[in-house]
Amino acid sequence: MQDSTNPYEQERRLKRDKLRELGHDPYGQQTRDLIALATIKASYKPEMGHDGGPVVKAAGRIVLKRDMGKLSFLTFRDETGDLQVALDKKRLSESDWQINSLLDLGDQIVVEGPLGVTNKGETTIWARSLSIASKALLPPPAKWEGLSDVEIRYRQRYVDLWANPDVMRTMKLRIRIIEEIRTFLKARGFTEVETPMLQTLHGGAAARPFKTHHNALDLPLFLRIAPELFLKRLLVGGFGKVFEINRNFRNEGISPRHNPEFTMLEAYEAFGSWETMADLVEEMICTVAMNVFGTLKIVHRGSTETQKDIDLTRPWRRVSMAELVRERTGIQFDKKSLEPAEIERIRTQHQGKDLKLNGEPAEQLTELYEKLVEPTLINPTFVTRVPSVVIPLARKCQDDPYFADVYELAINGQEISPGYSELNDPDVQEENFRHQVGEKEEQQKVDEDFLTALKYGMPPAGGLGLGIDRLVMMLTGAESIRDVVMFPLMRPSSPSNSTH
Repeated sequence: MQDSTNPYEQERRLKRDKLRELGHDPYGQQTRDLIALATIKASYKPEMGHDGGPVVKAAGRIVLKRDMGKLSFLTFRDETGDLQVALDKKRLSESDWQINSLLDLGDQIVVEGPLGVTNKGETTIWARSLSIASKALLPPPAKWEGLSDVEIRYRQRYVDLWANPDVMRTMKLRIRIIEEIRTFLKARGFTEVETPMLQTLHGGAAARPFKTHHNALDLPLFLRIAPELFLKRLLVGGFGKVFEINRNFRNEGISPRHNPEFTMLEAYEAFGSWETMADLVEEMICTVAMNVFGTLKIVHRGSTETQKDIDLTRPWRRVSMAELVRERTGIQFDKKSLEPAEIERIRTQHQGKDLKLNGEPAEQLTELYEKLVEPTLINPTFVTRVPSVVIPLARKCQDDPYFADVYELAINGQEISPGYSELNDPDVQEENFRHQVGEKEEQQKVDEDFLTALKYGMPPAGGLGLGIDRLVMMLTGAESIRDVVMFPLMRPSSPSNSTH
Protein backbone atom coordinates (compact mmCIF):
# COMPACT_ATOMS: atom_id res chain seq x y z
CA MET A 1 0.00 0.00 0.00
CA GLN A 2 1.31 3.41 -0.96
CA ASP A 3 1.44 6.16 1.66
CA SER A 4 -1.17 8.81 1.05
CA THR A 5 -0.05 12.40 0.62
CA ASN A 6 -3.51 13.60 1.60
CA PRO A 7 -3.18 14.94 5.19
CA TYR A 8 -6.89 14.33 5.86
CA GLU A 9 -6.53 10.71 4.85
CA GLN A 10 -3.39 10.33 6.96
CA GLU A 11 -5.24 11.66 10.01
CA ARG A 12 -8.14 9.30 9.45
CA ARG A 13 -5.78 6.34 9.04
CA LEU A 14 -4.30 7.12 12.44
CA LYS A 15 -7.80 7.11 13.96
CA ARG A 16 -8.53 3.81 12.27
CA ASP A 17 -5.35 2.34 13.74
CA LYS A 18 -6.34 3.65 17.19
CA LEU A 19 -9.73 1.95 16.89
CA ARG A 20 -7.96 -1.34 16.26
CA GLU A 21 -5.69 -0.78 19.27
CA LEU A 22 -8.81 -0.31 21.41
CA GLY A 23 -10.25 -3.59 20.14
CA HIS A 24 -12.80 -2.17 17.69
CA ASP A 25 -13.04 -3.48 14.13
CA PRO A 26 -13.09 -0.30 12.01
CA TYR A 27 -14.94 -2.15 9.26
CA GLY A 28 -17.71 -3.59 11.40
CA GLN A 29 -19.57 -6.87 11.58
CA GLN A 30 -22.87 -8.29 10.42
CA THR A 31 -25.72 -6.55 12.23
CA ARG A 32 -29.32 -7.76 12.39
CA ASP A 33 -32.63 -6.09 13.21
CA LEU A 34 -31.69 -2.68 11.80
CA ILE A 35 -34.60 -0.28 11.27
CA ALA A 36 -34.68 2.33 8.51
CA LEU A 37 -34.25 5.88 9.81
CA ALA A 38 -37.45 7.12 8.17
CA THR A 39 -39.40 4.32 9.88
CA ILE A 40 -37.89 5.21 13.26
CA LYS A 41 -38.57 8.91 12.82
CA ALA A 42 -42.19 8.28 11.83
CA SER A 43 -42.77 6.04 14.85
CA TYR A 44 -42.12 8.72 17.49
CA LYS A 45 -45.17 9.91 19.42
CA PRO A 46 -45.24 12.81 21.91
CA GLU A 47 -46.31 10.55 24.77
CA MET A 48 -42.95 8.78 24.52
CA GLY A 49 -41.35 11.82 26.11
CA HIS A 50 -37.62 12.58 26.36
CA ASP A 51 -36.34 9.01 26.06
CA GLY A 52 -39.31 6.78 26.82
CA GLY A 53 -39.79 5.37 23.34
CA PRO A 54 -38.97 1.87 22.19
CA VAL A 55 -35.36 0.74 21.97
CA VAL A 56 -34.31 0.84 18.31
CA LYS A 57 -31.22 -0.18 16.39
CA ALA A 58 -30.11 1.77 13.33
CA ALA A 59 -27.15 2.31 11.03
CA GLY A 60 -26.15 5.34 9.02
CA ARG A 61 -23.41 7.60 7.76
CA ILE A 62 -22.42 10.65 9.84
CA VAL A 63 -23.17 13.89 7.99
CA LEU A 64 -23.01 16.31 10.95
CA LYS A 65 -21.28 16.14 14.33
CA ARG A 66 -21.47 18.52 17.27
CA ASP A 67 -19.34 17.81 20.34
CA MET A 68 -20.37 19.38 23.65
CA GLY A 69 -17.95 17.89 26.15
CA LYS A 70 -19.57 14.79 27.58
CA LEU A 71 -22.44 14.95 25.10
CA SER A 72 -22.28 14.71 21.30
CA PHE A 73 -25.05 15.05 18.77
CA LEU A 74 -24.71 13.34 15.41
CA THR A 75 -26.91 13.56 12.35
CA PHE A 76 -26.62 10.34 10.45
CA ARG A 77 -28.17 9.33 7.16
CA ASP A 78 -29.33 6.20 5.38
CA GLU A 79 -31.14 5.83 2.07
CA THR A 80 -34.47 6.79 3.68
CA GLY A 81 -33.44 10.05 5.37
CA ASP A 82 -31.70 11.65 8.35
CA LEU A 83 -32.03 11.18 12.10
CA GLN A 84 -30.28 12.62 15.14
CA VAL A 85 -28.30 10.49 17.60
CA ALA A 86 -27.25 11.62 21.07
CA LEU A 87 -24.03 10.17 22.45
CA ASP A 88 -24.03 10.75 26.22
CA LYS A 89 -20.97 9.61 28.17
CA LYS A 90 -23.25 8.61 31.07
CA ARG A 91 -25.25 6.22 28.87
CA LEU A 92 -22.36 4.61 26.98
CA SER A 93 -19.73 2.17 28.16
CA GLU A 94 -16.20 3.51 28.45
CA SER A 95 -15.21 1.45 25.41
CA ASP A 96 -18.04 2.84 23.27
CA TRP A 97 -17.36 6.39 24.43
CA GLN A 98 -13.78 6.03 23.20
CA ILE A 99 -15.19 5.42 19.71
CA ASN A 100 -16.92 8.81 19.79
CA SER A 101 -13.63 10.72 19.93
CA LEU A 102 -12.39 8.86 16.84
CA LEU A 103 -15.43 9.51 14.64
CA ASP A 104 -15.34 11.73 11.54
CA LEU A 105 -17.87 12.94 9.03
CA GLY A 106 -18.54 10.17 6.53
CA ASP A 107 -18.03 7.33 9.01
CA GLN A 108 -20.74 4.69 9.16
CA ILE A 109 -21.91 3.65 12.62
CA VAL A 110 -24.47 1.45 14.33
CA VAL A 111 -26.32 2.68 17.42
CA GLU A 112 -28.93 1.19 19.74
CA GLY A 113 -31.01 2.99 22.32
CA PRO A 114 -34.44 4.39 23.24
CA LEU A 115 -36.21 6.80 20.96
CA GLY A 116 -37.10 10.23 22.29
CA VAL A 117 -36.63 13.94 21.72
CA THR A 118 -34.25 16.69 22.80
CA ASN A 119 -35.31 19.80 24.72
CA LYS A 120 -35.71 21.50 21.31
CA GLY A 121 -38.13 18.81 20.10
CA GLU A 122 -35.72 17.00 17.76
CA THR A 123 -36.50 13.29 17.36
CA THR A 124 -33.40 11.51 18.67
CA ILE A 125 -31.99 8.08 19.46
CA TRP A 126 -30.36 8.21 22.89
CA ALA A 127 -27.58 5.72 22.24
CA ARG A 128 -26.80 3.02 24.79
CA SER A 129 -24.37 1.29 22.48
CA LEU A 130 -22.20 2.51 19.64
CA SER A 131 -20.10 0.58 17.13
CA ILE A 132 -18.16 1.54 14.05
CA ALA A 133 -19.37 -0.03 10.78
CA SER A 134 -16.93 1.53 8.34
CA LYS A 135 -14.21 4.11 8.91
CA ALA A 136 -14.14 6.58 6.02
CA LEU A 137 -10.55 7.35 5.01
CA LEU A 138 -11.53 10.20 2.71
CA PRO A 139 -13.42 13.25 3.95
CA PRO A 140 -16.84 14.11 2.51
CA PRO A 141 -17.43 17.23 0.40
CA ALA A 142 -16.56 20.55 2.00
CA LYS A 143 -20.21 21.24 2.71
CA TRP A 144 -22.00 18.31 4.28
CA GLU A 145 -25.22 19.33 2.51
CA GLY A 146 -23.78 17.88 -0.67
CA LEU A 147 -21.41 18.08 -3.56
CA SER A 148 -21.56 21.21 -5.68
CA ASP A 149 -18.97 20.38 -8.36
CA VAL A 150 -21.03 18.72 -11.09
CA GLU A 151 -18.05 16.93 -12.62
CA ILE A 152 -17.13 15.30 -9.30
CA ARG A 153 -20.77 14.44 -8.63
CA TYR A 154 -21.04 12.36 -11.81
CA ARG A 155 -17.64 10.71 -11.36
CA GLN A 156 -18.17 9.91 -7.69
CA ARG A 157 -21.83 8.98 -7.68
CA TYR A 158 -21.13 6.81 -4.64
CA VAL A 159 -20.51 10.05 -2.72
CA ASP A 160 -23.18 12.03 -4.54
CA LEU A 161 -25.92 9.58 -3.50
CA TRP A 162 -25.40 10.08 0.24
CA ALA A 163 -24.15 13.67 0.14
CA ASN A 164 -27.13 14.93 -1.92
CA PRO A 165 -30.46 13.50 -0.70
CA ASP A 166 -32.17 14.82 -3.85
CA VAL A 167 -29.95 12.55 -5.95
CA MET A 168 -30.99 9.51 -3.94
CA ARG A 169 -34.61 10.63 -4.32
CA THR A 170 -34.27 10.96 -8.11
CA MET A 171 -32.67 7.52 -8.47
CA LYS A 172 -35.38 5.93 -6.37
CA LEU A 173 -38.02 7.70 -8.44
CA ARG A 174 -36.41 6.21 -11.55
CA ILE A 175 -36.67 2.74 -10.03
CA ARG A 176 -40.31 3.37 -9.09
CA ILE A 177 -41.16 4.66 -12.58
CA ILE A 178 -39.77 1.50 -14.20
CA GLU A 179 -41.69 -0.67 -11.73
CA GLU A 180 -44.91 1.19 -12.58
CA ILE A 181 -44.31 0.70 -16.32
CA ARG A 182 -43.90 -3.04 -15.81
CA THR A 183 -47.04 -3.22 -13.68
CA PHE A 184 -49.04 -1.24 -16.24
CA LEU A 185 -48.04 -3.38 -19.21
CA LYS A 186 -48.44 -6.71 -17.45
CA ALA A 187 -51.92 -5.69 -16.29
CA ARG A 188 -52.82 -5.22 -19.97
CA GLY A 189 -51.66 -8.63 -21.05
CA PHE A 190 -48.12 -7.85 -22.20
CA THR A 191 -45.41 -10.44 -21.58
CA GLU A 192 -41.92 -9.28 -20.59
CA VAL A 193 -39.17 -10.93 -22.62
CA GLU A 194 -35.42 -10.75 -23.13
CA THR A 195 -33.62 -10.54 -26.46
CA PRO A 196 -29.90 -10.65 -27.34
CA MET A 197 -27.63 -7.75 -26.49
CA LEU A 198 -24.82 -9.25 -28.55
CA GLN A 199 -25.86 -9.43 -32.20
CA THR A 200 -24.16 -10.56 -35.40
CA LEU A 201 -25.95 -7.72 -37.23
CA HIS A 202 -27.10 -4.43 -35.76
CA GLY A 203 -30.56 -3.27 -36.74
CA GLY A 204 -33.82 -1.72 -35.66
CA ALA A 205 -32.51 1.85 -35.78
CA ALA A 206 -30.12 4.05 -37.71
CA ALA A 207 -27.11 4.43 -35.43
CA ARG A 208 -23.39 3.64 -35.23
CA PRO A 209 -22.86 0.50 -33.14
CA PHE A 210 -20.18 -0.58 -30.72
CA LYS A 211 -18.13 -3.46 -32.11
CA THR A 212 -16.71 -6.41 -30.19
CA HIS A 213 -15.41 -9.90 -30.90
CA HIS A 214 -16.19 -13.40 -29.63
CA ASN A 215 -12.86 -15.21 -29.40
CA ALA A 216 -14.08 -18.82 -29.20
CA LEU A 217 -16.14 -18.52 -32.37
CA ASP A 218 -13.81 -15.96 -33.97
CA LEU A 219 -16.97 -13.95 -34.61
CA PRO A 220 -17.37 -10.17 -34.90
CA LEU A 221 -20.34 -8.95 -32.89
CA PHE A 222 -22.18 -5.72 -32.14
CA LEU A 223 -23.77 -4.40 -28.97
CA ARG A 224 -27.40 -3.90 -29.90
CA ILE A 225 -28.66 -0.49 -30.91
CA ALA A 226 -32.31 -1.64 -30.59
CA PRO A 227 -34.18 -4.90 -29.83
CA GLU A 228 -36.88 -4.30 -32.47
CA LEU A 229 -36.06 -7.01 -34.99
CA PHE A 230 -35.89 -9.74 -32.34
CA LEU A 231 -39.13 -8.63 -30.69
CA LYS A 232 -40.85 -8.80 -34.08
CA ARG A 233 -39.49 -12.32 -34.52
CA LEU A 234 -41.47 -13.18 -31.37
CA LEU A 235 -44.65 -11.90 -33.03
CA VAL A 236 -43.89 -14.26 -35.91
CA GLY A 237 -43.43 -17.01 -33.35
CA GLY A 238 -46.90 -16.48 -31.91
CA PHE A 239 -46.54 -14.04 -29.01
CA GLY A 240 -49.39 -11.54 -29.05
CA LYS A 241 -48.14 -8.75 -26.77
CA VAL A 242 -44.48 -8.45 -25.77
CA PHE A 243 -42.27 -5.82 -24.19
CA GLU A 244 -38.68 -5.44 -23.11
CA ILE A 245 -37.05 -2.83 -20.89
CA ASN A 246 -33.61 -3.03 -22.37
CA ARG A 247 -30.14 -1.54 -22.45
CA ASN A 248 -29.12 -0.17 -25.84
CA PHE A 249 -25.71 1.06 -26.98
CA ARG A 250 -24.98 3.64 -29.65
CA ASN A 251 -21.45 4.75 -30.47
CA GLU A 252 -22.34 8.40 -30.85
CA GLY A 253 -22.05 11.72 -29.08
CA ILE A 254 -22.64 12.62 -25.44
CA SER A 255 -24.91 15.53 -24.56
CA PRO A 256 -27.45 16.53 -21.88
CA ARG A 257 -29.93 14.31 -23.75
CA HIS A 258 -27.68 11.49 -24.98
CA ASN A 259 -25.63 8.80 -23.26
CA PRO A 260 -23.99 6.02 -25.29
CA GLU A 261 -25.62 3.45 -23.00
CA PHE A 262 -29.30 4.07 -22.37
CA THR A 263 -32.51 2.35 -21.30
CA MET A 264 -35.43 1.88 -23.67
CA LEU A 265 -38.86 0.30 -23.44
CA GLU A 266 -40.06 -1.39 -26.61
CA ALA A 267 -43.51 -2.99 -26.85
CA TYR A 268 -45.35 -4.72 -29.69
CA GLU A 269 -48.98 -5.76 -30.06
CA ALA A 270 -50.22 -8.12 -32.75
CA PHE A 271 -53.13 -6.63 -34.71
CA GLY A 272 -52.43 -3.20 -33.26
CA SER A 273 -51.45 0.03 -35.03
CA TRP A 274 -49.74 3.35 -34.34
CA GLU A 275 -53.05 4.55 -32.93
CA THR A 276 -53.34 1.72 -30.38
CA MET A 277 -49.73 2.39 -29.41
CA ALA A 278 -50.44 6.12 -29.03
CA ASP A 279 -53.39 5.30 -26.79
CA LEU A 280 -51.22 2.90 -24.79
CA VAL A 281 -48.27 5.25 -24.20
CA GLU A 282 -50.58 8.17 -23.37
CA GLU A 283 -52.43 6.16 -20.73
CA MET A 284 -49.20 4.64 -19.44
CA ILE A 285 -47.34 7.91 -18.89
CA CYS A 286 -50.36 9.50 -17.21
CA THR A 287 -50.84 6.46 -14.98
CA VAL A 288 -47.16 6.47 -13.99
CA ALA A 289 -47.25 10.22 -13.26
CA MET A 290 -50.34 9.89 -11.05
CA ASN A 291 -49.11 6.79 -9.20
CA VAL A 292 -45.61 8.14 -8.54
CA PHE A 293 -46.14 11.91 -8.28
CA GLY A 294 -49.88 12.27 -7.70
CA THR A 295 -50.27 14.90 -10.42
CA LEU A 296 -50.32 15.46 -14.17
CA LYS A 297 -48.74 18.91 -13.82
CA ILE A 298 -44.96 18.60 -13.94
CA VAL A 299 -42.88 21.64 -12.94
CA HIS A 300 -39.33 22.08 -14.22
CA ARG A 301 -37.41 24.54 -12.08
CA GLY A 302 -34.16 25.30 -13.85
CA SER A 303 -32.78 28.75 -14.48
CA THR A 304 -35.24 31.59 -15.05
CA GLU A 305 -35.06 30.92 -18.78
CA THR A 306 -35.78 27.20 -18.42
CA GLN A 307 -38.60 27.26 -15.87
CA LYS A 308 -41.63 25.62 -17.44
CA ASP A 309 -44.72 23.63 -16.63
CA ILE A 310 -45.70 20.45 -18.48
CA ASP A 311 -49.39 19.55 -18.55
CA LEU A 312 -49.99 15.82 -19.14
CA THR A 313 -53.77 16.14 -19.01
CA ARG A 314 -55.43 13.96 -21.65
CA PRO A 315 -56.23 13.89 -24.51
CA TRP A 316 -52.90 14.73 -26.11
CA ARG A 317 -52.81 16.55 -29.41
CA ARG A 318 -52.24 14.54 -32.62
CA VAL A 319 -51.05 16.60 -35.60
CA SER A 320 -49.08 15.97 -38.79
CA MET A 321 -45.45 17.04 -39.10
CA ALA A 322 -46.24 19.21 -42.13
CA GLU A 323 -49.03 21.00 -40.27
CA LEU A 324 -46.76 21.74 -37.31
CA VAL A 325 -44.08 23.14 -39.59
CA ARG A 326 -46.69 25.32 -41.29
CA GLU A 327 -48.00 26.58 -37.94
CA ARG A 328 -44.57 27.49 -36.59
CA THR A 329 -42.82 28.72 -39.78
CA GLY A 330 -45.51 29.52 -42.34
CA ILE A 331 -43.90 27.09 -44.80
CA GLN A 332 -46.46 25.01 -46.72
CA PHE A 333 -44.97 21.61 -47.48
CA ASP A 334 -45.88 20.41 -50.98
CA LYS A 335 -43.43 17.51 -51.43
CA LYS A 336 -41.21 19.72 -53.56
CA SER A 337 -37.73 21.01 -52.79
CA LEU A 338 -37.51 24.48 -51.31
CA GLU A 339 -36.30 27.17 -53.69
CA PRO A 340 -32.78 28.53 -53.04
CA ALA A 341 -34.18 31.96 -52.18
CA GLU A 342 -36.57 30.39 -49.67
CA ILE A 343 -33.74 28.39 -48.09
CA GLU A 344 -31.68 31.57 -47.73
CA ARG A 345 -34.63 33.42 -46.17
CA ILE A 346 -35.22 30.63 -43.63
CA ARG A 347 -31.54 30.44 -42.68
CA THR A 348 -31.36 34.21 -42.24
CA GLN A 349 -34.51 34.22 -40.11
CA HIS A 350 -33.23 31.36 -37.93
CA GLN A 351 -29.53 32.05 -37.59
CA GLY A 352 -27.71 29.79 -35.17
CA LYS A 353 -29.94 26.77 -35.87
CA ASP A 354 -27.48 25.22 -38.34
CA LEU A 355 -30.25 24.30 -40.77
CA LYS A 356 -29.24 21.72 -43.39
CA LEU A 357 -31.77 22.27 -46.18
CA ASN A 358 -30.00 21.07 -49.30
CA GLY A 359 -31.42 17.54 -49.25
CA GLU A 360 -34.58 15.96 -50.61
CA PRO A 361 -38.01 17.41 -49.69
CA ALA A 362 -38.57 14.75 -46.98
CA GLU A 363 -35.22 15.59 -45.42
CA GLN A 364 -36.00 19.31 -45.55
CA LEU A 365 -39.33 18.80 -43.78
CA THR A 366 -37.70 16.65 -41.10
CA GLU A 367 -34.91 19.17 -40.60
CA LEU A 368 -37.35 22.08 -40.20
CA TYR A 369 -39.37 20.08 -37.69
CA GLU A 370 -36.41 18.88 -35.62
CA LYS A 371 -34.60 22.22 -35.49
CA LEU A 372 -37.48 24.74 -35.34
CA VAL A 373 -40.55 22.94 -34.04
CA GLU A 374 -39.67 20.03 -31.76
CA PRO A 375 -37.82 22.17 -29.15
CA THR A 376 -41.01 24.23 -28.70
CA LEU A 377 -43.29 21.25 -27.97
CA ILE A 378 -43.43 21.30 -24.18
CA ASN A 379 -46.83 19.67 -23.63
CA PRO A 380 -47.31 16.18 -25.09
CA THR A 381 -47.81 16.18 -28.86
CA PHE A 382 -48.15 13.17 -31.17
CA VAL A 383 -46.47 14.20 -34.42
CA THR A 384 -47.97 12.05 -37.21
CA ARG A 385 -47.48 11.46 -40.94
CA VAL A 386 -43.69 11.52 -40.97
CA PRO A 387 -42.06 11.04 -44.43
CA SER A 388 -41.89 7.28 -44.99
CA VAL A 389 -38.42 7.39 -46.54
CA VAL A 390 -36.88 8.09 -43.12
CA ILE A 391 -38.75 5.23 -41.36
CA PRO A 392 -38.03 1.97 -43.22
CA LEU A 393 -39.64 -0.33 -40.61
CA ALA A 394 -43.11 1.25 -40.66
CA ARG A 395 -46.11 0.89 -42.94
CA LYS A 396 -46.92 3.65 -45.38
CA CYS A 397 -50.15 5.57 -45.03
CA GLN A 398 -52.84 4.01 -47.22
CA ASP A 399 -54.13 7.40 -48.40
CA ASP A 400 -50.65 8.79 -49.18
CA PRO A 401 -47.59 6.46 -49.28
CA TYR A 402 -45.28 9.48 -49.12
CA PHE A 403 -45.93 9.45 -45.36
CA ALA A 404 -45.60 6.67 -42.80
CA ASP A 405 -48.30 5.44 -40.43
CA VAL A 406 -46.44 6.54 -37.30
CA TYR A 407 -46.26 8.95 -34.42
CA GLU A 408 -43.35 10.70 -32.77
CA LEU A 409 -44.31 11.76 -29.25
CA ALA A 410 -42.61 14.99 -28.20
CA ILE A 411 -42.67 16.24 -24.59
CA ASN A 412 -40.44 18.86 -23.00
CA GLY A 413 -38.96 19.78 -26.38
CA GLN A 414 -37.62 16.34 -27.29
CA GLU A 415 -38.80 13.07 -28.77
CA ILE A 416 -39.65 10.67 -26.00
CA SER A 417 -41.45 7.88 -27.88
CA PRO A 418 -41.88 6.72 -31.47
CA GLY A 419 -44.74 4.41 -32.44
CA TYR A 420 -45.49 2.60 -35.71
CA SER A 421 -47.97 0.59 -37.61
CA GLU A 422 -45.34 -2.04 -38.26
CA LEU A 423 -44.36 -3.13 -41.74
CA ASN A 424 -44.95 -6.88 -42.21
CA ASP A 425 -44.67 -7.26 -45.99
CA PRO A 426 -41.33 -9.10 -46.49
CA ASP A 427 -40.82 -7.83 -50.05
CA VAL A 428 -41.37 -4.19 -49.15
CA GLN A 429 -39.21 -4.60 -46.06
CA GLU A 430 -36.38 -6.04 -48.15
CA GLU A 431 -36.66 -3.16 -50.60
CA ASN A 432 -36.54 -0.65 -47.74
CA PHE A 433 -33.54 -2.34 -46.16
CA ARG A 434 -31.57 -2.38 -49.38
CA HIS A 435 -32.43 1.26 -50.05
CA GLN A 436 -31.34 2.15 -46.51
CA VAL A 437 -28.03 0.29 -46.82
CA GLY A 438 -27.38 1.48 -50.37
CA GLU A 439 -23.69 1.75 -51.13
CA LYS A 440 -22.82 0.88 -47.49
CA GLU A 441 -23.70 -2.79 -47.96
CA GLU A 442 -20.06 -3.84 -47.54
CA GLN A 443 -20.08 -2.31 -44.03
CA GLN A 444 -23.73 -2.86 -43.07
CA LYS A 445 -25.41 -6.10 -44.04
CA VAL A 446 -29.13 -6.63 -44.55
CA ASP A 447 -30.65 -8.87 -41.86
CA GLU A 448 -31.62 -11.77 -44.10
CA ASP A 449 -32.83 -13.89 -41.19
CA PHE A 450 -35.34 -11.20 -40.21
CA LEU A 451 -36.62 -11.13 -43.78
CA THR A 452 -36.95 -14.93 -43.63
CA ALA A 453 -38.97 -14.56 -40.42
CA LEU A 454 -41.33 -12.12 -42.15
CA LYS A 455 -41.82 -14.63 -44.98
CA TYR A 456 -43.31 -17.02 -42.44
CA GLY A 457 -45.91 -14.36 -41.69
CA MET A 458 -45.95 -11.61 -39.06
CA PRO A 459 -49.40 -10.34 -38.14
CA PRO A 460 -50.17 -6.65 -38.60
CA ALA A 461 -48.94 -4.99 -35.43
CA GLY A 462 -48.35 -1.80 -33.54
CA GLY A 463 -45.05 -1.07 -31.87
CA LEU A 464 -43.62 1.64 -29.66
CA GLY A 465 -40.38 2.70 -28.11
CA LEU A 466 -40.07 4.84 -24.99
CA GLY A 467 -36.83 6.40 -23.78
CA ILE A 468 -36.78 5.63 -20.06
CA ASP A 469 -33.99 8.10 -19.30
CA ARG A 470 -35.80 10.93 -21.07
CA LEU A 471 -39.10 9.99 -19.42
CA VAL A 472 -37.44 10.18 -15.99
CA MET A 473 -35.90 13.53 -16.94
CA MET A 474 -39.29 14.87 -17.92
CA LEU A 475 -41.12 13.60 -14.83
CA THR A 476 -38.47 14.62 -12.28
CA GLY A 477 -37.49 17.96 -13.81
CA ALA A 478 -33.88 16.92 -14.47
CA GLU A 479 -32.09 19.00 -17.08
CA SER A 480 -29.42 16.44 -18.01
CA ILE A 481 -29.56 12.71 -18.72
CA ARG A 482 -26.55 12.36 -16.40
CA ASP A 483 -28.80 13.37 -13.50
CA VAL A 484 -31.02 10.31 -13.98
CA VAL A 485 -28.39 7.67 -14.83
CA MET A 486 -26.61 6.03 -11.90
CA PHE A 487 -23.19 5.99 -13.55
CA PRO A 488 -23.04 8.09 -16.75
CA LEU A 489 -20.14 7.55 -19.10
CA MET A 490 -17.31 9.98 -18.37
CA ARG A 491 -13.90 10.60 -19.83
CA PRO A 492 -11.30 9.11 -17.42
CA SER A 493 -10.09 11.69 -14.93
CA SER A 494 -6.46 12.50 -14.27
CA PRO A 495 -4.89 10.75 -11.23
CA SER A 496 -4.76 14.06 -9.36
CA ASN A 497 -8.56 14.27 -9.47
CA SER A 498 -9.23 10.72 -8.34
CA THR A 499 -9.66 11.70 -4.69
CA HIS A 500 -10.79 14.77 -2.78
